[in-house]
Amino acid sequence: MATTDRYPRQATTLALAHALSAAERGLAVIPLSRTKLPALRSPHRDDPAAPPCHGECGRLGHGVYDASTDPARVRELFAAAPWATGYGIACGLPPHHLIGVDLDTKSGTDATGALRELALRHLFTIPPTVVVRTPSGGRHLWLTGPPEVVVPNSAGRLAAGIDIRGAGGYLVGPGSRTDRGVYAVSPGTAHLAPAPCPHSLLRLLLPPRRRHRATPGGAHGLGLVQFVQAAHEGQRNTRLFWAACRAYEDGIGDQLADALTEAAVHTGLPEHEARSTITSAARMTRPTS
Repeated sequence: MATTDRYPRQATTLALAHALSAAERGLAVIPLSRTKLPALRSPHRDDPAAPPCHGECGRLGHGVYDASTDPARVRELFAAAPWATGYGIACGLPPHHLIGVDLDTKSGTDATGALRELALRHLFTIPPTVVVRTPSGGRHLWLTGPPEVVVPNSAGRLAAGIDIRGAGGYLVGPGSRTDRGVYAVSPGTAHLAPAPCPHSLLRLLLPPRRRHRATPGGAHGLGLVQFVQAAHEGQRNTRLFWAACRAYEDGIGDQLADALTEAAVHTGLPEHEARSTITSAARMTRPTS
């Protein structure tokens, strides 16, 4: 029994050491459980009516939004999750603006071959970069993106078996132990820094441009949309909620909802969260009878 009890502590200690090492290199981290999910549960899990929160409440348990490079904060996160056996590395954050290309091997897919075909068709090559091997035989390629570009998460959009980890997503860090095994840096790549994403590949990772549409509500509506577009990490949801409340108070909320959603998604907020926030604003500003 003593051996069984000691093992999780050893795994957590090792995961914390790896996480602190990653944080020293400017990679924001969070503790993960053996299932690869964030180890800390949401403090809002028992309140389904609570508005979306990305840590504005000041408590732990907001997944990738808890990610930090501050050693004291990282230790605090792991102290709150003594069952953690791994760590996640947040993508899309400065200074690296990490993009993860996840090449899966499940269901017999040949993700590596699919990426090779894409490279031939669109004339790009993957430069030497950090490669992490997964317990299932897959690979994670670490790339970096320009600061002004928000790369969304996607699953199988490029090709079967190729998932992309971008803004709001995370990669399982090397040294993490999961139910299926340990993630490890591929030999010969540990000394490398994440390489810049080739421009041709970067274009494939971005959503298609939408045609410009006139903003409902005239100059006032445009101002609210621009207010949301200017949001930075940690204030995106708050700005969207404020702008949506003003729009509904002025009677243009329903007309402006799509434009506000598009602006929030442009900053990296997932579309379902943006629409949920706008719905909360509509409910908050609805006249009471």
